[in-house]
Amino acid sequence: MYETIVGGIETFSDFLWGGNWGDNSILPVGPITILLLGTGLYLMIGLRFMPIRQLPRAFRSLFSGSHDKDDGAISPFQALATALSGQVGTGNLAGVATAITLGGPAAIFWMWVTALVGMASAYSESMLAVRYREHPKNGQSSVAGGPMYYIKNGLGKWWIWLAVLFSVGTLFSALATGNMIQSNSLTNGIVGALGNAEIMDPNALSSKMIVGAIIAALTFFVIIGGIKSIGSVAGKVVPLMAATYVLVALVTLIMNFSEIPAAFGLIFNGLFEPQAAAGGFLGASIAAGIRFGVERGLFSNEAGQGSAPIAHAAARTNDPVQQGKIAMVGTFLDTMVICTMTALVILTVTGDFVYNEAGDVIDYAWLAGLEGIQVTQASYQSAFPFGDWYIAIILAFFAFTTILGWSYYGERAIAFLGGEKLVLPFRLVWVVMVFIGSWQQVDVIWRLGGIANAAMAAPNLIALLFLSGMVFKITREHDAKIVAGGLEVDYDASAHVDDAPAADGAESVAEADAGEAGDAPGEGESGDDPKPQG
Repeated sequence: MYETIVGGIETFSDFLWGGNWGDNSILPVGPITILLLGTGLYLMIGLRFMPIRQLPRAFRSLFSGSHDKDDGAISPFQALATALSGQVGTGNLAGVATAITLGGPAAIFWMWVTALVGMASAYSESMLAVRYREHPKNGQSSVAGGPMYYIKNGLGKWWIWLAVLFSVGTLFSALATGNMIQSNSLTNGIVGALGNAEIMDPNALSSKMIVGAIIAALTFFVIIGGIKSIGSVAGKVVPLMAATYVLVALVTLIMNFSEIPAAFGLIFNGLFEPQAAAGGFLGASIAAGIRFGVERGLFSNEAGQGSAPIAHAAARTNDPVQQGKIAMVGTFLDTMVICTMTALVILTVTGDFVYNEAGDVIDYAWLAGLEGIQVTQASYQSAFPFGDWYIAIILAFFAFTTILGWSYYGERAIAFLGGEKLVLPFRLVWVVMVFIGSWQQVDVIWRLGGIANAAMAAPNLIALLFLSGMVFKITREHDAKIVAGGLEVDYDASAHVDDAPAADGAESVAEADAGEAGDAPGEGESGDDPKPQG
């Protein structure tokens, strides 16, 4: 029975991302892959490649001054850090290694493609999240935003079902990939390291439960304070851990500088011919490179998935466009910088890696038949005497901050479905699930990760396509003001069109009256020329 369930999950996930159903190839690539890349490319073209052209300006806007008088709960930088806390995690370490071992080095190219077109998706979804956010009537939360709100307020009552679908998918993904998987990986890493130091028994259930209880307690103390507490912690921890990781990776690459050209050669050669088997590596087709590069890319940077805009909606700003540009910085940093560093380390560091029971060795860890985080740990251990400890520590910080960021995504989803009254109970349940995930077997949940990501991404990407006209119009008017003024300006688009959400909106689906949910989108509603008020 168990094997049947696991097999069904794997088959469905393979179809969503790879287009295969069992041994049969139904599509060249999966439907989610097509939707993800297609939407991102469409938005990039519609935005006239603005996310690439204005990336330097987006970096500068991180330090553009105070927004204390603007609506929102946390600073724009803290919103970015909170989003990055969910983005920068096991996907940057284990996910990159998995992409390479299953899809070959060419998978890294498709991770880059996912990130570049994903910058357009990240910009669009976060801009819309600020534009259509609401303010809860009971004051329990200063703001509420994300895909479920721009679906509700931007598309109207006939699309509420899509907002509900996204919210359910968010809860599913939050509890699975954002909670239990992270908690389990974090606990196993800590217990394994302490076991190697003979401090505790790594195989004892009590060891995992003790560590899990400590992680759960730390999680409780942070998330009980809500988004302001999460943003404060993320704003301090995320930049420090990301900078530390990039610095050590750079040192590693300098030590192995002569191998870098060959690493890029492997990445680009795999685009035109399958990667041959070697050592413990079974080989990879061109299609496998696309499938695992896109899937792992989304798992890492979450662009188009709809999670990051929930954090950006809490930013103190009246300028949706500027916050959208800040959001695309997160996608760039996550994949084009951090994931690329991990990939190059894996492809350049050499050593004697055993790949079979006979004790035969091969030069690279990714060819040794290792899995996931083992590849990254082995590469760094070969580069530094304590490289495995270093990765364990970095992974611990990455996983913990991911737990914090995803707790906020989950609570916004459940608040949308059932009201703000469910937020506190959800936080308590979240802490309990962190503890359970630390010692419970989560192999099935790991396999559900691809389906969970798809459950969020599909509704969000559909909404982005329908609201793309609004994105293009507001962006063009904003940029016209910049050109006219010669500098970056605050541009309040909250009153940009007549269908702006009421200031005291924020009713849950359960509380909202059908007649107040909004009108069905008429012809051109998401793409008409904006009508400034006042």
